[in-house]
Formats: sequence, structure tokens, C-alpha cells
Amino acid sequence: MLIRSEFDIQFQLPAPITMLAMLDLHPSVDALAREVTSLVVEHLDGGLMSRLVTEKYQDSYGNRCSRVHLPAGAVRLSGSNVVEIDGVPDLVKVDAQQAEVRDLPAAVLPFLLASRYCEVDRMCGLACDLFGSVPKGWLLAVTIRDWVHDHVSFDYNSARPTKTALDLFTERVGVCRDFQHLAITLTRAMNIPARYVAGYLGDIRSPYAGAGDFSAWYEVFLDGRWWTMDARHNHPRIGRVLMAAGRDATDVAITTTFGVANLTHFYVESNEIDSDGNLILPHGHPEIPVAA
Repeated sequence: MLIRSEFDIQFQLPAPITMLAMLDLHPSVDALAREVTSLVVEHLDGGLMSRLVTEKYQDSYGNRCSRVHLPAGAVRLSGSNVVEIDGVPDLVKVDAQQAEVRDLPAAVLPFLLASRYCEVDRMCGLACDLFGSVPKGWLLAVTIRDWVHDHVSFDYNSARPTKTALDLFTERVGVCRDFQHLAITLTRAMNIPARYVAGYLGDIRSPYAGAGDFSAWYEVFLDGRWWTMDARHNHPRIGRVLMAAGRDATDVAITTTFGVANLTHFYVESNEIDSDGNLILPHGHPEIPVAA
């Protein structure tokens, strides 16, 4: 299966600023990539669009990052890629085992700890009350995921950049990143490492759900490897394309600006294509004619 993903994000800047961006594919996806246009940053000046130089680097989690100094005015960030995947939905392994903390690889230990949006230390008691009787391992992980899905409502209007897992537990309404933060926090509180993931997830072989966006999900560490979980969608999906992973949304923010950046345009799409590059749109997409 071939998946084409693309983005076009534009800002109006009242003054020069520096921006960090995580808009390239994760290095682990390189083997699947068939076409890649890495992040392009352009500045509009007097009707002319000029390309800006970006500094590329990898962070401590292995994510591809960019730093760019942006002049005042109109700025455009864009990129696209085509990846080839096996088309298999998220894997399930009901007998996956949970390791004792003493036996976990040192590299996954940070994903047991509290972080900016995941107040593990404040929610341990609550997690034990809710899930202390559930057998360890896969069943515990999916029980937490299902609980968050069943007790939280999705609403774009409820989004705010400061909302934490504990806030969501109280308010019970949020967007995809909030669902994942709460599930991650409760999972870590039960001694299963969990990390936050950002990437593309289009409505591939699923009903059309609205305009495209970047997506968030999370992964749990069982049986010596990471497994995909998604507290918002809560069922195996096809077509996830990894961009970045970290402790929470702080580590994998799509853009971080050190100054004012007013968003003027936001376009993200991720769709299946055929071998000739033609789009295969999901059922219910507005570009598909409705039969009379």
C-alpha cells in the first residue's frame, strides 16, 4: 500500500523569530519512503518567495528536527512524502508480557516518569484504584486505553495548550493529544513504559472524518518492544506514518516558536494512492460524487 502525506502551513510574523519544527519523517521510516520532500521553509517578500536555510539536527529521542530563523512577514512551511507500508492494521498481541521495572532496558525508563503533560506522580493512587485488580501485561494496557476512550469526549473547541492529563481526567473532554496524555499517564502509573507519538493518520480504508490534521497516538513497551495504542480511535487502524516520539507533546511539537507567529493557513492530508499516484479517497469524502 502506498500512502501520500503532505502539509502546507503558513504564518504571518509581526517581527523576526526563531522556530523549531518536527515536520520530517522519523528515521525509522526511511526504509519505507519512496518519495520525500523534506521540510521547505519560504518567505514572501514583495511578491517574491525565497527559500530559507534550515539547520537540521536530531534530538535526544532520535527525532529529526529543524531550526530556522524567520524574518517578519509571510512564511510558508511545506513538505510531502510517499511511503509504502504492508497495509496491516495496528498489531495486537493479547499475551504480551509486562516486565518488572528492574528488568526493563535503561533506555525505556524515562517513559515511566512524570513529564510536562503527564503527572504520573499525582495520579498513581488513582490509577491503582481503577486498575489495580487488572492482570499485568496486554490486558492492563488495553483496559487503560479503553477506559480513557469510554470516559472522555472529543471536541476540537476544548483544545488548549496547557491541558494536562489531570486536567483531562477532571474535565473529561479534549482532543487527540489529550486522550493520549491521560492514557500514557495512567499506563506509566501502572509501571508500563508509554511514549507519545506524532505523525500522519488519514482516514485510510475508514469513513471520512473531516479535514486532515496531524495525529497523536501512543506506544506501550511490552514483550521487549513498542506496541501502538490509540485512546481516541480505540481500534486498529491502517496507515500510521511516524514523525516523532517522546515523553509527551512537549517533546514532539510540530512547531515551537520563540515569538509571535499568527497562523494564516493550515493544510494536512494523508491518503492512499495507487501505483500511478492517483488518490484513493475514503468513503464519504466530499470530493467523491454522491450517487443520485
